[in-house]
Amino acid sequence: MEQKIKQDLRIGENIRKLRKQKGLGQTDLVRILQIDGCDMTRECLVKIERCTQHIQASQLQAIRKALDTTYEALIDGYEV
Repeated sequence: MEQKIKQDLRIGENIRKLRKQKGLGQTDLVRILQIDGCDMTRECLVKIERCTQHIQASQLQAIRKALDTTYEALIDGYEV
């Protein structure tokens, strides 16, 4: 079973903020993730952004890659 990252409000908010900065809608990001092999639905992304669902380590890794950002930016909210 894959490790889930206990999420406070920041991770979901940071994903939403970075996604919007890149000019991507939720559907756009999900398509990128699916093309890259991450099995995620838009509904799942919505729940992660709203912090109603924990994010899996592989999902966080795929989102980091898709948004071309750092783990620090996703977890702590700042770019390094």
